[in-house]
Amino acid sequence: MKLSIVIPVYNEAKTLREILRKVESLDLPLDREVVAVDDFSTDGSREILKEFEGRVRVMYQPANMGKGAALRLGIKEATGDLIIVQDADLEYDPAEYPKLIEPILSGRAQVVYGSRFAGDGGLAQVIRQHKKLYSWHFLYYLGNRFLSLVTTLLYGSAINDMETGYKVFKSDVIKNLNIVSNRFEFEPEVTAKILKRGIKIHEVPITYHGREYSEGKKITWRDGLTAIKVLVKYKFFE
Repeated sequence: MKLSIVIPVYNEAKTLREILRKVESLDLPLDREVVAVDDFSTDGSREILKEFEGRVRVMYQPANMGKGAALRLGIKEATGDLIIVQDADLEYDPAEYPKLIEPILSGRAQVVYGSRFAGDGGLAQVIRQHKKLYSWHFLYYLGNRFLSLVTTLLYGSAINDMETGYKVFKSDVIKNLNIVSNRFEFEPEVTAKILKRGIKIHEVPITYHGREYSEGKKITWRDGLTAIKVLVKYKFFE
């Protein structure tokens, strides 16, 4: 079996080399390919990706089209039996791949989400990392918990972390979904369409090292409102 690691890249020059090296150095029980899609970066990320060509399958968008568009292209081009989404920053640790893919390899799941709010994560993790309950990270935590609650109420399937950046799919599951999102609404759209097909999302706890906006964080509260609209849209209108 083979794992395809799909990495959307947009202006991540500070962390890109490190994340690619982390992915390359992993000891995994299956073959792998890395598929990186650059979303028209302007900070030198494209030049870094050129250094990895030959070891990494690299695609370059002709214009900035959004994270969802990059993921759709990467998933389309992936050839693995399993597909995992990996952000190009260092918020998520590739060392956790083994526990993310194990439920699929053992036949217990078709889709696995890495939950930042389960197990030893959640609010305790936010407090340990950032110390202040009134920090941006705490508000981000509350927003994510609310979106997960909306997802649970709408689709009748309990989920802790709908917006997680760590999602793993059996290839035939994700490739058979007609995903149309171009931006951060990829997360609620793919979740909604999986749950509407009666596919259970298996969650495993992961660690998370959140960035500040000054460090390159891109998602905003507006994306949270869009996520709610998308969840409602695919529940009732499509």
